[in-house]
Amino acid sequence: MSRIGKKVISVPAGVKVAVKGDAVEIQGTKGKLTFAFKPEIKVAWAEADKAINVGLAQGVTKDNAEAKALWGTTRAIIQNMIEGVTKGYEKNLQVVGTGWSAAVSGKKLKLVCGFANPIFVDIPDGITVVVDKTQGDTTPIKVTGFDKQLVGQFASAVRSKRKPEPYNGKGIKYTEEVIKKKQGKQFGA
Repeated sequence: MSRIGKKVISVPAGVKVAVKGDAVEIQGTKGKLTFAFKPEIKVAWAEADKAINVGLAQGVTKDNAEAKALWGTTRAIIQNMIEGVTKGYEKNLQVVGTGWSAAVSGKKLKLVCGFANPIFVDIPDGITVVVDKTQGDTTPIKVTGFDKQLVGQFASAVRSKRKPEPYNGKGIKYTEEVIKKKQGKQFGA
């Protein structure tokens, strides 16, 4: 039995759910998300109870390890979709370095982070990027959206443009990330 998968997902008011074949569609105030699940999984929407039940499809045994893993994963993805269309998701980044900055220009994020030319990152649909005023030598970037996977992937793509280095701590990092600093070279005594 999947401990996560067997939990019932309660659907808050104002969220519309539609299960069509091997896909579930969730629509809320922030947007609309669709997820196609595997045929080993069964998703049942009980409109009277305002609940979604996720289980194994007919003929799939509980000894099947892959099906059990998909069961819990499917339930977690649907729960994240409901949370995304009601509350949304947010990732916070910081550009750390003297003279380094970030700015939003149209549908692109412009990063000036120590290279000869600025780096431009395309902002996908469904994502909102806000760059606050530079404070000292850090520039905060806030990435928000209703799709958890898209928000995380975009934040990761921005961070990969200039990962923080361990000697001075300069680079693009998550706000809650702690950079373990290394000691530099020591010269003769």
